[in-house]
Amino acid sequence: MTSLITAEIRRLLATRMWWGLLFAAALLGGGMVGAMALVGSENFQPRMPGLDTESGVRSILGIVGYTAFIPAAVGTIAVTSEYRHRTAAVTFLFAPRRSLVLWAKLITYGMAGLAFGLILSGTAAIALFGVAAARGIPLGLPGLTVIGLLARIGVAMAAYLLIGVGVGALVRHQVMALSIVIGYLYLGETLLMLIPGVNQLYPFLPGGATAALTDFTYLAEAISQQTSTTSVGLLPPVAGALLLLAYAMSAAVAAVMVPMRRDVT
Repeated sequence: MTSLITAEIRRLLATRMWWGLLFAAALLGGGMVGAMALVGSENFQPRMPGLDTESGVRSILGIVGYTAFIPAAVGTIAVTSEYRHRTAAVTFLFAPRRSLVLWAKLITYGMAGLAFGLILSGTAAIALFGVAAARGIPLGLPGLTVIGLLARIGVAMAAYLLIGVGVGALVRHQVMALSIVIGYLYLGETLLMLIPGVNQLYPFLPGGATAALTDFTYLAEAISQQTSTTSVGLLPPVAGALLLLAYAMSAAVAAVMVPMRRDVT
């Protein structure tokens, strides 16, 4: 098993995509959070609470959570590329016990997701604290609380990468799988929130679970104001974390079980 994990790590590091993923994590974390903090959330349109308030800090961190489609898309590409370039058959010939190969892939993808989340949350923390200090603004949340929220977002990114892996294992066609992942996570859940009645499902979807981690209610409240509907309440943070974990575990199981029963050619 150790040798299979090592082989998967070498495979990942041999591609430019994963270096690009880590660069994207730093850009999204440090770059985006730094820019938002520098501009000031009170200057956004529509206007948001400032960094000196609890809701203002949570709103900026919550927006970071909506970049989760990026690690999900990378997880999808990693799996579908195996079938697109027909490397899966060679891998399974080298290690006939598919279950061990698939678990090695999941462990490797999970570590890659954690690395993405660690870089994203770390650079976001540096940018947020740095800009707040430069502007002379006291953050509306204690430093340890902010770091805790960023850590939750970092772990959520790892979960989304596994969700992307699961979708890739189920669909296999790269373009179709990417369309599903990016379309749903980037636009699908937001569009569902615009439909009265259907929007009550939002707290139980991956995006709603992620929003619960940081108590990011801004999007739900903004949509309810625009549509003149009742705002959707989020789950408690612990429940949101457990729900997102359940999605990730379901995706992981699908990524292992489905290829076990399919012809890889």
